[in-house]
Amino acid sequence: MLQIWGRLSSINVRKVVWCAQELGLAFQRTDAGRQFGVVQTPAYRALNPNGLVPTIEDDDGVRLWESNVIVRYLCARHSAGGLYPEPLAARFDAERWMDWQQTTLNPAGRDAFMQWVRTSAERRDAAAAARSVHATEPLLALLDTHLATRAYMSGDRLTMADIPIGCELHRWFGLPADLYARPAWPNLERYFAALRDRPAAGGVLDLALE
Repeated sequence: MLQIWGRLSSINVRKVVWCAQELGLAFQRTDAGRQFGVVQTPAYRALNPNGLVPTIEDDDGVRLWESNVIVRYLCARHSAGGLYPEPLAARFDAERWMDWQQTTLNPAGRDAFMQWVRTSAERRDAAAAARSVHATEPLLALLDTHLATRAYMSGDRLTMADIPIGCELHRWFGLPADLYARPAWPNLERYFAALRDRPAAGGVLDLALE
């Protein structure tokens, strides 16, 4: 059975759990990180020397960390030609969006999430949150334009690219409404609603942020 270490409050763990559910895989998840500890133990560091989550161990002995890599691996192993596109151009289109989520969209939105969700009101840095909003909104507008002509990130069906993007949108759309008045992005909202309605996204995209 697939073993997953990591707390569901982590966006990166949510990616892996949703992917496993989308693939119909049996898995066991162990809470790790933040209040759960575990990640500093010698046993965990032997699996992941970074001391971060998620980490997986597959039933064939494969051990991996880095969330988007885990999503790629699981999709390649269990859904070649499906969630993992086989034509080279299609595969690398999906790869591009996965890297963009990790290197561009996620860093832009991180401070708004950290300040408004994980920082108490009296300690918040309003300027950091504002800078994060300023950096993120153009990226979401870019996504809205991209999704005007397609149902999913890489075309007319779900691929591995949609999992990191969907988890990022879950985090942004879940920001407190009394602190952030979100612009209208109709294509993005339609897309996220479709992702959230997928049975396999249950227990992931319907979670409250913490």
